[in-house]
Amino acid sequence: MIVRMAGPADVTALAEFREIGQSDLPAYAEWVATHQETHLPFVAEAGGRVIGSAWLHVAERVPGNGAMDRWYGDVQSVMVREEHRNQGVGAALMAAILAEAAARGLLHVTVHSGRRAVGFYLRNGFEHHRQLLLWEPDAE
Repeated sequence: MIVRMAGPADVTALAEFREIGQSDLPAYAEWVATHQETHLPFVAEAGGRVIGSAWLHVAERVPGNGAMDRWYGDVQSVMVREEHRNQGVGAALMAAILAEAAARGLLHVTVHSGRRAVGFYLRNGFEHHRQLLLWEPDAE
């Protein structure tokens, strides 16, 4: 298995993980290309087939605290094909994302996890943070 930054040839596989159909593939490919500076896709590949993907969203915070450059990351859409789960694919994707975050000098990396995956992120170096607050609009 290899983990690498995804390229244009991987858009179809990335779309499949996000359940994006053929009719929306051109728009999705355009979105990926347009957001290539801020949304970095990674793929895990085995036997020439993409078996997992994950994204690192890179964003800039307002300057302050003595620094003009204050970039952070957010992990998004970590997915592994069912038949390849529990074999280290997700951990390898996370290692690649966190290495990229470190290489870019990001202040921190966040993740918004579903309940089932919290243990996975804890095993991969994330911690609960007491200062994270969330607002959601009323569903009416």
